[in-house]
Amino acid sequence: MNFPELRQFFITLLIGTAGALIAIAIGFPAPYLIGPALAVTFAGLAGLRLGVPLIVRNACFVIIGISMGSTVTPEIFVAARTWPLSFVMVFVAIIILLFSAAWVLQRLFRYDRTTALLAASPGHLGYVLSLAAEMRCDLRAVSISQSVRVLALTISVPLIVEFFDLADTDVIVLPDAMSMPIFVVMLIASAGFGLLFQRWKFPAALLLGGVFVSISTHITGTVSGAVPNWLLIPIYVLLGSLIGSRFSGLSFADLRLAIVSGLVVTVVVMALAGGIAVIVSYFANVPLDAALIAFSPGGLETMAAMAVMLHADPTYVGAHHVLRLMFLSVLMPLVIGRDARLK
Repeated sequence: MNFPELRQFFITLLIGTAGALIAIAIGFPAPYLIGPALAVTFAGLAGLRLGVPLIVRNACFVIIGISMGSTVTPEIFVAARTWPLSFVMVFVAIIILLFSAAWVLQRLFRYDRTTALLAASPGHLGYVLSLAAEMRCDLRAVSISQSVRVLALTISVPLIVEFFDLADTDVIVLPDAMSMPIFVVMLIASAGFGLLFQRWKFPAALLLGGVFVSISTHITGTVSGAVPNWLLIPIYVLLGSLIGSRFSGLSFADLRLAIVSGLVVTVVVMALAGGIAVIVSYFANVPLDAALIAFSPGGLETMAAMAVMLHADPTYVGAHHVLRLMFLSVLMPLVIGRDARLK
């Protein structure tokens, strides 16, 4: 990192930390995500240039993956017997959310079909933007709509869980923190597998590297213990800041239509996802808070971190979001069609 990037990151971290402290004081659920996301978003829209360096972002994803895997116990495999129905509903949910949101964008906001489908994609932000760059579409509208969705879901899901008292009373009890030498070894191994998964074009490869190493070592009893809170809390603050930094350098005036359309679509998909989560929770005997986070079309890393913070089952949540990303990777090029590609 050069000095301007370091300065930008330092300011972002200060604003994110202040946002987290304010969210704690107000009593927001998941304050380490919501507070920084809101604070950095408003600071960016006010004109500040903010950002989180790539190396820091990647390290956060690896550590969140390790944290997810540390909650896995043999009892998880017993519970997983009821998940196949839930997995099938992931495919149903994606189809419903995608075409409902695209219909809203085309009818209410006059988006062309390709822009509407890309802006309506329920997740996989990086992949969708890479597709949009190769298509005849409004790339800016796609980018803003997707970013608004991620931000809105980061804020709304914890509030919904808190307001409707959806949290499972049988909360996950994390083990004591693992020793630092063991954690460092796991971090190195996780980063190695994450880079390997990147080479194999896996979605959320770095997070999956952490999940793979953590589950493998915890389920076999080789390692015990969780990522210490003194490290996890700053990771959550950084993740919230990263979400908010997507709006850096933009303004309300320039983005009014895209922001409004993104918020409208988020309300639509959240209502649909909530209904599907209720059905899955009832028929698959899954806690409603875990089902809601699992079917909310937010970023995998964010939803995984949220599951840990809200004491939902992060293994269940993570498995569903990975499946969602894999299905979207195949589905989006098919629904858009060849005629939308640049000539």
